[in-house]
Amino acid sequence: MLINKKNRIKYLGFDDSWFIVIGILILSFTTDYLFNNNSFARYPFLIALLNWSVSLFFSICDWFIIRAIMIRLRKRYPTFKDDAKRIVLFFLTIVITVVLVDLAGGALLAYIFGDDYNHVQKTKILVPIILISTMTMAIYEAVYYYSRLKKSIREEEQAKQMIVQTQLDTLRNQAQPHFLFNTLNTLRDIIDQNSKEDAKVFVDKLSDVYRFILESGNANLIALRDELRFAKAYAHIQSERFGDNLKMEWNIPETSLDSMIVPMSLQLLLENAIKHNVISKAKPLVITVSVKNNSLVVANKIQPKSTQIPSTQVGLKNIEKRYTLISSKSVDIRNDGNRFVVSLPLLKLSDQKNNYAGTDH
Repeated sequence: MLINKKNRIKYLGFDDSWFIVIGILILSFTTDYLFNNNSFARYPFLIALLNWSVSLFFSICDWFIIRAIMIRLRKRYPTFKDDAKRIVLFFLTIVITVVLVDLAGGALLAYIFGDDYNHVQKTKILVPIILISTMTMAIYEAVYYYSRLKKSIREEEQAKQMIVQTQLDTLRNQAQPHFLFNTLNTLRDIIDQNSKEDAKVFVDKLSDVYRFILESGNANLIALRDELRFAKAYAHIQSERFGDNLKMEWNIPETSLDSMIVPMSLQLLLENAIKHNVISKAKPLVITVSVKNNSLVVANKIQPKSTQIPSTQVGLKNIEKRYTLISSKSVDIRNDGNRFVVSLPLLKLSDQKNNYAGTDH
């Protein structure tokens, strides 16, 4: 019977209280019309009311028995793959229920009213009653299917969000040790080539950078102004090592500072440029950071080292994957043999993909 509203919604797809009342009334009047050619138009009111009450009795019995069997079948066959089997069994139970209720109810009424009630002669009208009952129960099935489909889509979206968030967490956590690896290499070079004081200054700056990483938490997008602060701190650390041989040119308009960007993406590009290019007095490395066409553009002249440092292949792939997961806008990478240019799309929260929106911490 499912008295509990929560269970009704679970197994029926909706709270069918009003549907039961309206449905039974419609079914009873329809049954009366089929069996008695509309009692209220042919007989005095009391006799018509009595005839209609008989139809109401049959309608109530049919409805609640069929409904109970329907719920039992849904409990036993809950998955989409069982739908065909369940619906076939359900239709058979509708036919059997209507026939048995008619026979049992007819016998009972014949016993009560004697020969005045001859229900057996009217069994030929059972076919339309079966059809009407089937159509009524089809409404239950349609609502139930729609409810499960919505739930399935919602669960699939939630699963996608969890997968996307897991991938983003993995990529973000991958970028941080990559940064640590390279900064420790830089620290080692400073210790070898400079005084202890320079090393101390470097460590202090490095602690400031890691404080920023901790403060940014688990965010998947960050304001450009915050990413710039982080990147400039990183550039300052590198200037401790390379001095005037590393030059940074910043051309960022104030209007772009509130745009969103993938955290540590700019820093990874600066790190990539420093790692793979010659930086010397004869060949200073100039890295320009600017905003063009709603993208953050990082460019440098290609000055390949004679001995290439083994690459971990983390930086650019990491950035590309995170942008792919978060938005439909992609990173543009250009290498014409003379200059290396990477354009990072500046985002808004509304640019996030539907299966990602809401997963940002």
